[in-house]
Amino acid sequence: MARQSVLVLAAALPVLLVAACTGGGGSTATPTAQDGGTLVYASGDAEPTCLDPHVGGNYPQALISTQYLEPLVGRAEDGTILPWLATDWQTSDDGLTWDFTLADGIEFTDGTPFDAEAVRANIEHLQDPDTGSSTGYLAVQKVASVEAVDATHARFHLTEPDSALLESLSQQWTAMQSPAGIARGMEENCAAPVGTGPFIVERWIPQQQVDLVRNDDYAGLDPEAGHDGTAHLDGLTWRFIPDAATRYAALRSGEVQVIDNPQPDAVAAAGGDITLIDAPRPGASNRIELNSAQAPFDDIRVREAFIRAADVDAGIETLFAGTVERSTSVLSSVEPDVLSDPGLFGADLDRANELLDQAGWTERDADGYRTRDGERLTVRFPVSTNQSVAAEQSLFEQIQAGAKQAGFDVVLTPLDLSGWYTALGANEYEAVSAPYTKVGPDVLRILYHSDGTIPAPSGYFANHAQLKDPALDDLLDRAVATADPDERAGLYQQAQQIILDSYTVLPLYDQLNRFLVSGAEGVRTLNTVATPTFLDARLVS
Repeated sequence: MARQSVLVLAAALPVLLVAACTGGGGSTATPTAQDGGTLVYASGDAEPTCLDPHVGGNYPQALISTQYLEPLVGRAEDGTILPWLATDWQTSDDGLTWDFTLADGIEFTDGTPFDAEAVRANIEHLQDPDTGSSTGYLAVQKVASVEAVDATHARFHLTEPDSALLESLSQQWTAMQSPAGIARGMEENCAAPVGTGPFIVERWIPQQQVDLVRNDDYAGLDPEAGHDGTAHLDGLTWRFIPDAATRYAALRSGEVQVIDNPQPDAVAAAGGDITLIDAPRPGASNRIELNSAQAPFDDIRVREAFIRAADVDAGIETLFAGTVERSTSVLSSVEPDVLSDPGLFGADLDRANELLDQAGWTERDADGYRTRDGERLTVRFPVSTNQSVAAEQSLFEQIQAGAKQAGFDVVLTPLDLSGWYTALGANEYEAVSAPYTKVGPDVLRILYHSDGTIPAPSGYFANHAQLKDPALDDLLDRAVATADPDERAGLYQQAQQIILDSYTVLPLYDQLNRFLVSGAEGVRTLNTVATPTFLDARLVS
């Protein structure tokens, strides 16, 4: 029988600190790895409001849930789909039926069997409006039902072909969890989801940390694990430290062993006893999207003017210390089908001014901002302080300054994650940086198909550019329906060109997951959504 986790929620408890001899002291002794102990991870991402990634579906949930929930399939670095909880699969000629063979004899950590009924319960949980899913809901939107053929065979019935189904099922937002755990109700399941992963949620101390302990019955199905069996560590302490300087100081002192979201200067200085793990996310690039559904960006001339006025290259060069490269694509550079078009995004203030004159924004007020019919050329830009690191927020300020030269009044409003979601849902934005991660080029359908303007049950919608282009929709629909990889790639290339030519997107750089490690070894990232896993990790002293 798998071990049962015990959850304790407390308002405040002492923070567990684990010292690492190499954490900043520069010991001359040869470091040695050891089994056991508790590794401390410090995250700068927003603390999840729910540890179940089915609910909502943001990146902080993916980060932590990788430790206790596993997906049906994995993904190699070259994009090849790998067996995980599902050991084999095949699809019908019409693409409407997928048969999955499941690993036999696997249990969730509450003793519930992992079987075809569990798969069915998970898909239904994702699709239940009461779950409030967004990322996971959109990923399995074409699944009409799941049939439990027998314990180790699950049959997916689709409403239409979905060439991205395996990519979608490799993500943490569709990872498998215990049906009995789900049945406890959202509040209890949010506090401690039950999976098959190498660790178990023991307790969550809000605004402070989540404590996880080793799953001693772990089946070892991770296809890229460096060893067989259970984790080397006794457990993990997952701390929430929003300030980047504080996180880095904790790493240097040995108080924590791994941090995420380091500042560019810390990345550039990595070396010696600090190891950098660089893991670009698949799917979309990091980008600013312009709301084409309302003024002033309902005019393509004004959109292009904004993009031409924003000198992104200079800001990236100044602020990121050579640690990122400028993107001119809506897809991540790690996607094989990526299409870049640098000519569309070069800074050109003269061209920006010419376009704004053509669009009728010919007057300027006393502050130097353009006006038309007495209305200022205003761009509301809500900024999620939980998702944008300090350097990126400074980049937005430089873009604001560049746009002002052309006469744009860019109003940057820092918001926490909840307030940011509220602003988007109320359509109170003209520009926004909205990170979104989905494995594979099908992310284009989620972000730019006209259906993407329709909110998921959580209230979140992904098409922030609010593009509604029938030709683009047709390309994206055909791409997700075809089983021919060459045809699929060509359709996505055409779709990208339409998106880039629309001037609704200002690409910045790849979405980058970066981790600094000191006092530990064996930390690696998954090739699905670039989240860290500590199955192979050991403390070093």
